[in-house]
Amino acid sequence: MRRRAAAPGSPLAVLPDAARSLALALPEAVEQDHHGRPSFRVGGRIFATLRDEGRMNVMLDEGGILTAVEDAPGVCDVVYWGKRRAAVAVDLGRAEPEFLAEVLRDAWETKAPKRLLGG
Repeated sequence: MRRRAAAPGSPLAVLPDAARSLALALPEAVEQDHHGRPSFRVGGRIFATLRDEGRMNVMLDEGGILTAVEDAPGVCDVVYWGKRRAAVAVDLGRAEPEFLAEVLRDAWETKAPKRLLGG
């Protein structure tokens, strides 16, 4: 298993602008306001939100949420919408950029129109 967490204060930690850039690097991703917070969308559907300067919520499917939390304890926490697992909260100060890029890509794939997925 590859490392998922950067050492505290490590240059590997993801700054909010870098998290934004990773999300917007995905095909047809756009940034829009969502209740006063930046959200990242594809085809009008949210795949991530920048919750605050230190946390990005990434909208994975339930299996992806469980995998991210298991693979990166201390970096990812489950975000619930009511009783449903809705996303993972990624601690940007502890996440490696490659890990954040990977979970963003997974979330993007669950929201992207089929035409962008080659299907």
